[in-house]
Amino acid sequence: MTIDTLVDMLHRGGYSCVIANGDEVRTFTRRGVMDLYMLLTYDVGFLRGAWVADKVVGKGAAALMVLGGVARLHADVLSDDAARVLTAAGVDFSCARSVPYIINRDGTGRCPVETLCAGTDAPEEMLPLIGRFVEDVLQRQGEAK
Repeated sequence: MTIDTLVDMLHRGGYSCVIANGDEVRTFTRRGVMDLYMLLTYDVGFLRGAWVADKVVGKGAAALMVLGGVARLHADVLSDDAARVLTAAGVDFSCARSVPYIINRDGTGRCPVETLCAGTDAPEEMLPLIGRFVEDVLQRQGEAK
């Protein structure tokens, strides 16, 4: 399997992320860092050495991929901060478009996870910040149901 195959799957399937490790390929549809955080928390073995095709990768997502041991990434959109995190960790990556930062869903400013992670370039320092963010999101979703 090539990274181009994963990118094709990403676009044809309308997924947010496609991850391959060996012969196993998984597809994901949630926006933001939720799926990566869940994999890192509950199935980190799948990320070790994995290849990832993702639509949007900001600093937080890059940190989760580094912590998970991802070997290769292609992003449709990649923030400059994410590129620095990936480069520092030696992750092989490419992108269709590089941007100064990821824009939030409302288009009114920075992505909240990139804002949370702005104070550090160390993935292990970003993890608890992202964890609290994910817990807050899950709690709000639980209250909305």
